[in-house]
Amino acid sequence: MTTPRLAHVLVGRDSGVYRMAYREWGDPGNGHVLVCAHGLTRNGRDFEYLASCLARDYRVVAPDIVGRGESDWLHEPGGYQLPLYVQDMLVLIARLNTADVSWLGTSMGGLIGMLLAALPGTPIRKLILNDVGPVLSAGALARIGEYVGKAPLFASREAAEAYIRAVSAPFGPHDDAQWAFLTDVMLRADANGWRLNYDPGIAVPFQSAVTGEDMNLWPYYQRIACPVLLTRGAQSDLLSVETACAMSEQGPQANWVDFEGVGHAPTFLHAGQVAAVDDFLRI
Repeated sequence: MTTPRLAHVLVGRDSGVYRMAYREWGDPGNGHVLVCAHGLTRNGRDFEYLASCLARDYRVVAPDIVGRGESDWLHEPGGYQLPLYVQDMLVLIARLNTADVSWLGTSMGGLIGMLLAALPGTPIRKLILNDVGPVLSAGALARIGEYVGKAPLFASREAAEAYIRAVSAPFGPHDDAQWAFLTDVMLRADANGWRLNYDPGIAVPFQSAVTGEDMNLWPYYQRIACPVLLTRGAQSDLLSVETACAMSEQGPQANWVDFEGVGHAPTFLHAGQVAAVDDFLRI
């Protein structure tokens, strides 16, 4: 995989100023910019394979949203919320010094993209929503809530990988090298072993938002005017077929691609998944 450039921007909360890291691939002068935003507990390294495939034609940027990866942890967990992430991403886009961007977001990263794309004057010219939409299944939110913020300290890397394989089983089939990569993305060495590379505090606002009912964000989706691609795991428990179908018929009328054998969420570690993104960006 192509080695990225690692940098950071400063983002603010009431509790202080924080460093948000981001990785960048491709020509820094390329005006075709693709921002890739990760899911709830993961980080920007998830997109290394996709970025390596696309870096010849695009400037690919993948942030570690605050509380994850190489970014600072917040002093107050109440700052881990979507509207504040949207503000952080506007700071990042301003740093990139570009008039507009395409956006690929997995799960939480897709929600951030959806809120950004719904804003008047949005800098998003194309939006790719990876296994997320305006209705989030209560059952899937409860499943995610069972593990977020609760991972133990692992005595060995092997134990950590076994845990990652278990909680990430909906990602679908991957070979041993791919599982090793998905595990490495998530780990940080600790004096006593290995821990997951995110702040357990992200679970606090997430748990508060889980009410036992589906989450409805249709008003935001309906305001999106740019072209949209919906990539979905055919066995997803977060994004139903009914919601995906409605997304293809309402608002921006998303193009819709299912990946068989995958739940929540496609990882873009497979050539066919990357090709769907590349094809959409070239339209």
